[in-house]
Amino acid sequence: MLFSRKGKLKKEFDEQLISHFFAAKQELQVAKEMEEMSDDYDLYIIAKRKIAESKHLFLLKEARLREVKIK
Repeated sequence: MLFSRKGKLKKEFDEQLISHFFAAKQELQVAKEMEEMSDDYDLYIIAKRKIAESKHLFLLKEARLREVKIK
């Protein structure tokens, strides 16, 4: 009985991972655009882009470890 929920839980958390991955990807794109539009050297914008990039790469690694397939 306990093992019957394993597949359902994995599927649910994989879907959450995919949604977080796409949100992080969108956030990274916005941060890159903000950095390109900035006229001067702004540390806040650069830090925000690096944080978004780190989140995106972490979620990408996690998806590879879990072998998540996007449909």
